[in-house]
Amino acid sequence: MPLPEDTRLISVDDHVVEAPHVFVDHIDPKFRDRAPRIVERDNWQGWLWEDRFYPLSFQGNIHTRHFREGEEGRGADLNARRYEDMIDAVYDVHARVEAMDVDGVHAALQFPQFPRFGGTLFLEAQDKELALAIVRAWNDWMLDEWWAAYPDRFIPQTLIPLWDVPASVEEIERCAAKGSRAVLFVENPHPLGLPSFPTGHWRPVFEACNETGLPLSMHIGTSSGLLSPSPESTSSVGVALCGVNSMSALVDLIYSGMCNDLPNLKIALSEGGAGWVPYVLERADYTWERSRNEGLRNDLPPSEVFRRHFWVCMIADHYALRNRDLIGVDKIMWECDFPHNDSNYPNSRKMLADAMVDVPDDDARMIGELNARALYNFPG
Repeated sequence: MPLPEDTRLISVDDHVVEAPHVFVDHIDPKFRDRAPRIVERDNWQGWLWEDRFYPLSFQGNIHTRHFREGEEGRGADLNARRYEDMIDAVYDVHARVEAMDVDGVHAALQFPQFPRFGGTLFLEAQDKELALAIVRAWNDWMLDEWWAAYPDRFIPQTLIPLWDVPASVEEIERCAAKGSRAVLFVENPHPLGLPSFPTGHWRPVFEACNETGLPLSMHIGTSSGLLSPSPESTSSVGVALCGVNSMSALVDLIYSGMCNDLPNLKIALSEGGAGWVPYVLERADYTWERSRNEGLRNDLPPSEVFRRHFWVCMIADHYALRNRDLIGVDKIMWECDFPHNDSNYPNSRKMLADAMVDVPDDDARMIGELNARALYNFPG
């Protein structure tokens, strides 16, 4: 029987829209009057911070949004512009758990919305001390409010101040002590104007994750966007080929040597799919064997580095399921992507069960639940 009934599904890629109170309530009081807050401009709600207005822009599926075409202030672009355009489960923890129950999902890991998936928004800060306080406020909200309300239903992640490596290490250690289970990071720092992986600049962050045991979460698009072959290309090209971002991150990280001598380093490539893994590893191994004199820094073949340090995820990736032995069945996790347009809510469990019709029970349990529990040290 596909997807055994005793499998308690864990999604390793969901999203949360921060409620209006998040930063004001959780920031250090001395920064409270400058904390991001929700205001309204031209019938569009958004965050006001350092005199910049960031409009809400939430793209849900037909079950997670309320707005309809033709209504004033809304539109056919599918982006919610106000909180009432979204179902409560997008930003309210109690409603989220109810939605998870409907969807057949036991636990989930959330990525931020306003800070962007990897916290890259705060690179725009004029006042980096304020930005650090906002980063900490988000982390404290996630740990002290959202996760604390249902500690058996959520896997909390930690933002870091990407502009300051020592402060990032400090925040990783602080949040690990409070119960964090992962660290939000970017799939490629270079397009953001930050040092690349091969420079070694990020080594202390990776060492901190190695020491604390917290995996690094690298979501597609965290390096300023998805693939766009030309100015005329539809954005759907990038969505369809989002796995290219994860492929690039994987090979760059491996060849950079960032994983060398860090036996407890774990990296999750989020929302990039999994079916591409066998070919990319074969090609990376082939290139590594022939290019040792070109500055490649990894001590082991790429396929072995992947086996030791990387995990991937899927929504309903039939090719990955058929090739799970080539990928490593212990390396594949499931994602719901609630409440985004890729999500199958409220039919996520049924959709995954249908995809797993030919998958043995033990493999189905690993992909649907057990691999995530092991990676994130999330007790059952």
